[in-house]
Amino acid sequence: MNKLLHHINRREAVFITVLLILSAVLILMPTGFQKQEYRFTEGVRAKVISVNNMGIHSSGILKIGDQSAVIEIETGSRKGERVQANNMLAGSLTVDKLFQEGDKAWALIGFDEAGEINFANLIDHYRVDKEILLVCCFALVMILFSGYTGVRTLLSFGFALLSIWKVLIPSLLRGYPPLLAALAVGNVLTVFTLLLVAGFTKKAYAAIISAMTCSLATCLLAIVFGGSFQIHGAVMEGAESLLYAGFMNLDLTSIFQAGIYLASTGAILDLAIDISSALEEIMKNSPGISRAGLIKSGLTIGKSVVGSQTTTLLFAYMGGYITVMMVYMAQGTPLMNILNSKPIAAEILHTFVGCIGLVLVSPLTSLISGFMFCKKEK
Repeated sequence: MNKLLHHINRREAVFITVLLILSAVLILMPTGFQKQEYRFTEGVRAKVISVNNMGIHSSGILKIGDQSAVIEIETGSRKGERVQANNMLAGSLTVDKLFQEGDKAWALIGFDEAGEINFANLIDHYRVDKEILLVCCFALVMILFSGYTGVRTLLSFGFALLSIWKVLIPSLLRGYPPLLAALAVGNVLTVFTLLLVAGFTKKAYAAIISAMTCSLATCLLAIVFGGSFQIHGAVMEGAESLLYAGFMNLDLTSIFQAGIYLASTGAILDLAIDISSALEEIMKNSPGISRAGLIKSGLTIGKSVVGSQTTTLLFAYMGGYITVMMVYMAQGTPLMNILNSKPIAAEILHTFVGCIGLVLVSPLTSLISGFMFCKKEK
């Protein structure tokens, strides 16, 4: 028994080491889409010393014009210098920002051939320090609550983020088949995540098989219903900007369908490991239970868990479209118009394809776990 535990622990240590190496490689690996900065420019953090709003004109709730400010550079080659900076307003609440005295800003400064600063533009408020603080709070809570498992979860979280940013997104931009790219990355992340969270155990293997199978089912459903709904991928935020940026060869509809698959993958693997873990505990505490009894227990657990998970998925998706729904209601748009509109139809597709995948997870995980945990029918 001790030899077996030692073998398992050594295998997990090797696995984590390999994952750390892969994460380091991903961090160092260029995406191939690094934007070339303008010559003689530098991005810096700056403190707003004073502002001048005389150049701002109000047009209803919108503001247009130019806000000027005196900023003190806090990073980069000109640290400590004070310069005049501009903040152009375009009359859009989405992109415009107003600065006040004492704000931290991210600015772009430019130099002339003599090396003197000849312009400074305020890009946006500086938020990186607050973002790092939030991430650290998340990591601390995770470690305090879950211990070593929390550390492995954080490693899985980081690896997933790196894989999507450094592998999936560049692959899509290069024109690789979106669904195949998403399936490859999604399945790799499913395997790595579940092995990190549950270790090299039967419950992990059962969850992996079930999650990958159900994720594939959601991918097929996204293709079938995505085509029948006749929704173009341009419905995604920022999709048309890609075309205008020169990526005319992109298949936005396939990217949209790949996004549906990827969005449901996390919830599916979460439910799969929940059910397999519960059945493993039942097996440990009731070793005499039959295979049929274990599968039945899994189905019973799944009924209640699936109900809450599908509602959670609905909340997550609809939360992003709450303002769209408010606009429709405020304008008195007829219900049939709402249901037939592209944004709402796309959200219905997202929600219910994911929910079908979640519903399929419960019986499949229960069946697989029953055969894995019970070698023979009792």
